[in-house]
Amino acid sequence: MRASLRVPVALSVGVVIGIGVSLGHAVFADRSDVPVADAAHTLPVADLQNFVLVMERVRRDYVEPVSDQKLLDLALRGMLSGLDPHSSYMDKDEFKDMDAMTSGEFGGLGIEVTSDSGVVRVVSPIDDTPAAKAGMKAGDLIVKIDGTAVTGMSLADAVHKMRGKPGTKIVLTVIRKDTPKPLEVTLTREVIHVKSVRSKMLEPGYGYLRISQFSASTGDSLRKQLQELMKEKDGATKGLVLDLRNNPGGVLTAAVKVVNAFVDSGDIVSIRGRDKSSNHVWKAEAGKQIYTGPMVVLVNGGSASASEIVAGALKDDRRAVLVGTRTFGKGSVQTIMPMSNGTALRLTTARYYTPSGRSIQGEGILPDIELRPIKVDAQDGKGLTIHESDLTGHLENSTSTEFKAQEEAAKKIDEAERKIAKEDYDLYQGLMILKGLASVSPVAATAAAK
Repeated sequence: MRASLRVPVALSVGVVIGIGVSLGHAVFADRSDVPVADAAHTLPVADLQNFVLVMERVRRDYVEPVSDQKLLDLALRGMLSGLDPHSSYMDKDEFKDMDAMTSGEFGGLGIEVTSDSGVVRVVSPIDDTPAAKAGMKAGDLIVKIDGTAVTGMSLADAVHKMRGKPGTKIVLTVIRKDTPKPLEVTLTREVIHVKSVRSKMLEPGYGYLRISQFSASTGDSLRKQLQELMKEKDGATKGLVLDLRNNPGGVLTAAVKVVNAFVDSGDIVSIRGRDKSSNHVWKAEAGKQIYTGPMVVLVNGGSASASEIVAGALKDDRRAVLVGTRTFGKGSVQTIMPMSNGTALRLTTARYYTPSGRSIQGEGILPDIELRPIKVDAQDGKGLTIHESDLTGHLENSTSTEFKAQEEAAKKIDEAERKIAKEDYDLYQGLMILKGLASVSPVAATAAAK
């Protein structure tokens, strides 16, 4: 009888240990007023007694000594992570790490990960970090860390193992789609200073903004860089590309600030949960819009959570044209609940809805123009073409000097576009769509974007 009891106990502990802690695809709210005292009145005494009996049996009969603290920690982790992929219990160190990540500075490799069938899947490498520089890609499966298999390792443990002292090296064994053999990727740990917003001019009149994740400073950083783009000579007055591809999400209020930079009125996002007092609608604040021109927003399957809030708001408001592939489809909000002992809960407390009242949970957002993944090869030469100027005896153009200047400018733009097409074909397609909007006329293009 004694042996028969040990098997289910061991299995139950295995389930608790095996459940991962999802670190990706998050929209974070914050709440510290956790009603702990009220919960005690509704807990069933018989079930609590059974919990104590099981805990005592495990402590006494498990194959190796295990402390009460560890058993309680595992029980709390299982309680939260068993609810959904995004709820979790965080000990003191994990809570500090999460706070550092959302504030925009932390130590490690600069890689967003989640648990996937016993291995660690890369959601996306963060721009300008060791992971991005080493060529890590969204969808990569990490199967070993410094030669140790991740199978049976919790996601929190895997993340802890990947972090370490800046300057030290780590080897990740990675399985990549369409690559026949596992890859060994060597990275050097750094203190990660997340620059969540980057900007540049694609060509005269057309600007580019890339948001890699939503940290607390993202909204202010975007406004600053957008204003700088608009001030440049031949700045972003004709059109703007906003790139949200492989952006796993982040802080909800940062997403609201980003949307408000492009719209002047109306709803941005709403959240609804069991606690009606926590339901809330975020609206655009009048006078905060700083860009009114045509926009294209690039999205893909790695665009999740806060990224989908931005994409959904701009699409519902008909403020931008969405280009790419269907987004990830995470439409839930996690509230961070600090506990008195320095630990915290990350608990799914609500769903969020786009301005039209639609939930994207499990469905994602469909782009206005879908770009299917394709392989593009450059074609050498332009082929045989004949123009009027090639014909014998053609009439001369009295404005040829002006035409030649325009032709030289067009050649420079063509070279820039060829470079973009070679490096990032989806961005090239987005730019072409944006130029089509802008070419209608500034007034009509803005009306089309709205």
